[in-house]
Amino acid sequence: MVTQVSAMKVTCLQENLARGLGIVGRAVAVRSTLPITSNVLISTEHGRIKLAATNLDIALSCWIGGQIEDEGAITVPARLLQDFVNSLPAEKIDLTLAPRSRQLKLVCARNEATIGGMDADDFPPIPPVEGDTFELDAKTLREAIAQVVFSAATDDSRPVLTGVDLAVEGDELTLVASDGFRLAVRHLKLKKKAGERQEVIVPAKALAELNRLLQDQEDPVAMTFNTKKTQVLFRLKDVELVAQLIQGTFPDYSRLIPKEWGSRAVVEVRDFLQETKIASIFARDGSGIVRITFEGGEDAGPGQMTVSARAEEIGDNEGKLDAQVEGEPSKIAFNGRYLQDVLQVLDGGRVALETTGPSQPGVIRPVDNDQYIHVVMPMFVQW
Repeated sequence: MVTQVSAMKVTCLQENLARGLGIVGRAVAVRSTLPITSNVLISTEHGRIKLAATNLDIALSCWIGGQIEDEGAITVPARLLQDFVNSLPAEKIDLTLAPRSRQLKLVCARNEATIGGMDADDFPPIPPVEGDTFELDAKTLREAIAQVVFSAATDDSRPVLTGVDLAVEGDELTLVASDGFRLAVRHLKLKKKAGERQEVIVPAKALAELNRLLQDQEDPVAMTFNTKKTQVLFRLKDVELVAQLIQGTFPDYSRLIPKEWGSRAVVEVRDFLQETKIASIFARDGSGIVRITFEGGEDAGPGQMTVSARAEEIGDNEGKLDAQVEGEPSKIAFNGRYLQDVLQVLDGGRVALETTGPSQPGVIRPVDNDQYIHVVMPMFVQW
């Protein structure tokens, strides 16, 4: 039995269609056993044009304005359509689908094309996500995601670690990510107090995608978990992202955060990042190891932090920066990339590095913000 394809005739601006395709295109399947997931769904809904794509892990939907003469739906190859639309002039585009046809005709200025598609009925349905909804400030959420998502694992040996743990309790949302070598924890306030505690694990890739969408977002973001805790929906202005949640239990991370420190150095984030980047150039040939030492100054003067790296038979470097030091002199070594990753997502200001010894985790936290903490495992070196 052949599904009847509905007719469709709509008109929109090239720049709006190009923008919408750019948004949903990131959810198009690159390699899939289901060919239709390489397509984008074009349909009409509530007087607007809807674009949607899914790779079965995440689904993106975007609504754009346009004139709708006949309502309908079709799926067409996403890459071909996006490349063609991006190459068109900034004029109106007419999209026409004849009754019982799978050929989408596009006309823009003096350009016209016909693209063969597949039935919209065969497109994987994007289920509605209904459940408790939480409202979040877009700018704060964007900052929070950026500060934790890089700490998630990239290999699938422990699937729960490839996600970010989201826990809602009271008026607070906590995001946590760890790959076993580092741990990032960020708290942020909800617009209103939640009911009972809820916890889910969202794939880090889905949150990274969400963060791209949040770049131009000013309106609050609505986050909804379905009742079975299998999917999450993030609703932005004109865009929705649905992701499959990771099933499992996230490790108890609280015991990984040292409760006290023996040495503490406070430095400017910008200076610490710069010296770490310089040291990492030499660390490339030395297993990525960046060594850090710090001690207080004499007669209550300013202390000093030294950031260094060396590669046998190649060379070494040493950079110094002013530090406000408390406790005992300290030395500890880290993977230089891990240090750069965390320092790059801190919005300037000053940061504290806390240690309890060269073989214990180091703790990095912004001085003026108690909503974020980062723990890094040390590297063992011969001093």
